[in-house]
Amino acid sequence: MSMAGSQTVLDVQGLDVDIRTPAGVLHAVRDVSFQVARGQTLCLVGESGCGKSITSLAIMGLLPATASRRSRALTFLGEDLSRASGKRINDLRGNKMAMIFQEPMTALNPAYTIGEQLVEHYRHHRGASANEATERAVALLEKVGIASAAQRLGQYPHQLSGGLRQRVMIAIALMCGPELLIADEPSTALDVTIQAQILRLLADLQAELGIAMVLITHDLGVVARIADRVAVMYAGEVVEEGAVEDIFAAPRHPYTRGLMSCIPVPGRTPPGGKLGTIPGVVPSLIGPLEGCSFRDRCQLAQPACRLAIPIHHSATGQQWRCVLDEPGDVA
Repeated sequence: MSMAGSQTVLDVQGLDVDIRTPAGVLHAVRDVSFQVARGQTLCLVGESGCGKSITSLAIMGLLPATASRRSRALTFLGEDLSRASGKRINDLRGNKMAMIFQEPMTALNPAYTIGEQLVEHYRHHRGASANEATERAVALLEKVGIASAAQRLGQYPHQLSGGLRQRVMIAIALMCGPELLIADEPSTALDVTIQAQILRLLADLQAELGIAMVLITHDLGVVARIADRVAVMYAGEVVEEGAVEDIFAAPRHPYTRGLMSCIPVPGRTPPGGKLGTIPGVVPSLIGPLEGCSFRDRCQLAQPACRLAIPIHHSATGQQWRCVLDEPGDVA
């Protein structure tokens, strides 16, 4: 999807996140760049430990004290978040920028009722009365598909199922009408049937409200159903980014192609047939890093992979980090 004609809500350019550890500095996120427009869904995809969640926490200003953030640009609706005060970030976070966390049971406070958490959130940012906030809470719980919403306000998180808790988290995120919604693997802790319901709910709400959404996942099936654009991350870097139809039709980076080979294709993958695998493990991100991080797992690696890796661009806006610049080279 082109950015033309759409307002850019989030612009991330050259984001780096370093984390101090006893073994040295861990370069968790390296030179990550992407944009998300109003009404658009960008999926950050990659295996566990690739830096997806740290990227989202860096955007929201929720990094641990041991982490440091740098960027060439980190703007939200044209406002430079890297220069914003702590008070300004608190005003934006949960208000115009909202996040849905991976595990709702740890994100919701077990000592407060659902209603208290919804109402407090809205009154803090909007200065609304208790009655106004309660009406808004009931309306949002109904919108996310929770029956008997008014009665649910008096319940505690442990009294709800995992699926209902995640719907409450979505309602809390939407309470203040955010411009940007970041969802960090929102269906991972749920069973398959509930996963599908939550993802369909997010897609419907995003389309209805026209917000910009960043969805973090390791599931390419989710990407195919929801994304407009895809950013594939590996070892802290975005190795390929582009429109979802381009990435699925013609993945350029060897890692993206490896991920695609791991997915069974109806009509093409025989029952009981072997799926593709990516040998090896993700390299350590502690200490100096040079060249392509995927080279030790790549069947197409060559000496040039140890040097600076260029970023290639296609006519459709797809871009990838690789010494190989033609699709045929990685076929």
